[in-house]
Amino acid sequence: MSLDRLIKNCIKQDAEAQSQLYKQYASKLFSLCLKYSRNYAEAEDNLHDAFITIFSKINQYNSKGSFEGWLKRIAINTSLQRYREDVGVYDIVNEENIEDVSVNINDKDISIDFLLKIVQELPDRYRLVFNLYVLDGYSHVEISELINVSTGTSKSNLARARLILKDKIEDYRANKNSRSL
Repeated sequence: MSLDRLIKNCIKQDAEAQSQLYKQYASKLFSLCLKYSRNYAEAEDNLHDAFITIFSKINQYNSKGSFEGWLKRIAINTSLQRYREDVGVYDIVNEENIEDVSVNINDKDISIDFLLKIVQELPDRYRLVFNLYVLDGYSHVEISELINVSTGTSKSNLARARLILKDKIEDYRANKNSRSL
């Protein structure tokens, strides 16, 4: 079934079309929900809630832009909804004091599983900003609107996330090197 036909049938609340849409996009959207969730179970809940929103608002998709992009935006917004009120209570750091932290990652010495694990371990506010900015390409202005923080807070949370990740990667490398001696 073509995507256009699938969408039209979902608008008519055709259960078979909804099932097919779910099967086609669930794994991609779950991966996205997992990035913004504290754990696997919460990601499953966010995916479920995202599909409820998708099926209830699919008639609002206007065929302008990517359908998959529209789905991803709903999944991200659904996942972020849990944090919007909590994230806004942190101190704002002067943007001029934010140091750009970077770390060199060589594919040979650090696995993607390790990187995903340490990103998942970040405190919520840092993980959200890191994922939105680094992995999904949102600007600090967009992030500030999505999670109700100032752009300065977004920037400081990103810098802190990078610092935590840098420290964990350096610790990992140091432990790996000391074991090989």
